[in-house]
Amino acid sequence: MFARLPDEQARAVTITVDGTTVTAREGDSVAAALLAAGVRAFRVTAASRTPRGPLCMMGACFDCTVTIDGERNVQACLVRVANGMRIDTT
Repeated sequence: MFARLPDEQARAVTITVDGTTVTAREGDSVAAALLAAGVRAFRVTAASRTPRGPLCMMGACFDCTVTIDGERNVQACLVRVANGMRIDTT
């Protein structure tokens, strides 16, 4: 479904996802970093608690909202990862 292409020049950054340390690439969007780390469900719907993940990857659908550094409902596809960033899903 999602495969990362090799890039030996990309610098690594460390982020925390739901309490687990994950290595991402500098320049990745949060959504791309989460997908590369194997995270598929970013949130659940309010009514049916159905898992949701990125759909459009360009900020139109709001299915990729997460909490970043305490700020809720941030679209993961529109934010680049930063070293030390804390991300909470669902």
